[in-house]
Amino acid sequence: MKILDRYILSQYIKTFLSVFIVLMFILILQAIWLYIKELAGKDLDVLTIAKFLYYSTPVAVPIALPLSVLLAAILVFGKMAENYEFAAMKSNGISLQRAMRSLTFVILGIGITSFLFANSVIPWGYFKQRNLRGNIAKMKPAMAIGQGTFNQLGDINIKVGKKSGENGEFLTDVIIHKKNPRKNGNYTVIKSKSGELKSSLKSNIIQLVLEDGNYYEDLFITEPKKAKTSPFVKTEFKEYALNIDVSRLNKVDIDDESVTDNHRMLKINELYNRIDTFSLALTNNYKIYRSNQHRTWAPSTMDRTAALDTIKENPEDLLASLKIFDQRRALDVAMSKVRSQKAAVQNREDQIKGEESRLAKHEIEIHKKYVLGVACIILFFIGAPLGAIIRKGGMGLPLVIATLFFLTYHFIGIFAEKAATEGAFPAWLGAWLSTFILFPIGIYLTYRATTDQGIFSNEFSFKKLFSRLKKRPKSPNATA
Repeated sequence: MKILDRYILSQYIKTFLSVFIVLMFILILQAIWLYIKELAGKDLDVLTIAKFLYYSTPVAVPIALPLSVLLAAILVFGKMAENYEFAAMKSNGISLQRAMRSLTFVILGIGITSFLFANSVIPWGYFKQRNLRGNIAKMKPAMAIGQGTFNQLGDINIKVGKKSGENGEFLTDVIIHKKNPRKNGNYTVIKSKSGELKSSLKSNIIQLVLEDGNYYEDLFITEPKKAKTSPFVKTEFKEYALNIDVSRLNKVDIDDESVTDNHRMLKINELYNRIDTFSLALTNNYKIYRSNQHRTWAPSTMDRTAALDTIKENPEDLLASLKIFDQRRALDVAMSKVRSQKAAVQNREDQIKGEESRLAKHEIEIHKKYVLGVACIILFFIGAPLGAIIRKGGMGLPLVIATLFFLTYHFIGIFAEKAATEGAFPAWLGAWLSTFILFPIGIYLTYRATTDQGIFSNEFSFKKLFSRLKKRPKSPNATA
């Protein structure tokens, strides 16, 4: 390896690692902020928090890695162009392609490694993080009575307007929906102006003492007449004690890994197995639905349900021959059947769309494992010539340009995946669309940089643009 290759390689690797570590740190902090509601108030130990951060690290790689490749390329090549190192190389017959040759092999290695990482480590990280989040959400629900929202606490749903006190034990504007184990739904509502948690928040039994409130309970009466006269029971109380057993909820295995049905947790071979299963189920559902519809609405079936003698007697206008009462009843029955069939068709359509969306998500996930590696390669061939063109080092302009390019790539990918899951276009296109858009941009920028041209014309450069903005004179009004 020549001295030039070692120099460029060392500069790029140092810059890449620095940028990657900083971005990973930022993204992990963002993960904590994103799931702060699930983590706060759970009295978590240091080991559990460390596990969450450890499992969140692989999940952040698909965003940090491409952006690091792009930004490092812009920074290194922009700094070399700004210091006229490329001019010195070109005067000695060394082209930009020759300067990029050593890094090309490194980026190809990063692309291959990222595919292997996306197929093994990222699914494992998402699997661990998702299960850990679910287990944390079940822990110590007595400590998670939030303000302004309903919180599940044992067999009740409780909403508190305001919490006060050293440990948040004093409650104001309390609303409780209490479940009945013998009936589905919330038939009991308790409202009170204030309340207090008498027992320890870490106890398996929470004693909630309510003051100045009302107790409402819907009555389950089978007789229609009594149901109209006595729909519910209402009582007032000055003080009402409610004991809530949360022992079952507090006994949570933090290492439980029962959630396995998410497509992001699967490797390629597992995704293919799921796709085969879902495709077969979707095809069978189509056949069953068509068969049921044909059996219900086929002309032969409808003819058998009609009175043949009535049709023969009134071949022209069957409805007009009936009495007004019978006409209304016939129309009501017909409308009822149409509404019922419309609802059935809508439900079936929603079910089919849900199955198609689930299938598309698994297909997209397969392509995304390949997209990550290809995106790193393409973004490098955008960043390297772009840095040589703008001729600007440092973290100012290169960071802005890299962020704009990456956000464009990232948001196009998000919108394309969303549209593909809704059936707007094939799943493979939803995964590859952002890469396809950036690929010609990389070719264009590489061509312009190797031929010593700017992005748009020979006269245009970012340095000139920013120098003009700095030298632009102030207006007379501003001076005055």
